[in-house]
Amino acid sequence: MVINRPIDEVFAFMTDSEKMSQWMSELVEAEQSSEGPVGVGTTISAVATPLGRRIENTQEVVAYEPNSKYAIKVTSGLVANEDEFTFEPVTGGTNVSRVAEAQIGGFFKLAKPLFARMIGR
Repeated sequence: MVINRPIDEVFAFMTDSEKMSQWMSELVEAEQSSEGPVGVGTTISAVATPLGRRIENTQEVVAYEPNSKYAIKVTSGLVANEDEFTFEPVTGGTNVSRVAEAQIGGFFKLAKPLFARMIGR
């Protein structure tokens, strides 16, 4: 998707854990749970409510290249997933690409098609 803002603004917004629930439809809250600036190894406590069920998880930043790449991996919770975002400047803004991999089990395996649509938003 192309966002009509400069790359440094888009990257700063998307890597601010307290703003994650504003652009990740599956999250209702998130906050950095480790000290220091964001970088590889930073941890995030997050809450999602897919299908009305509250799910708490811990995420870890596994890639952090300013204005280029950001990846987070769920390290605890019911759904094991990893999201990688790449950022490219384009005329008039920033192109952001997302690749997500998830392993869904238990109750949520039945709702796999719903998860795919929700994450796609």
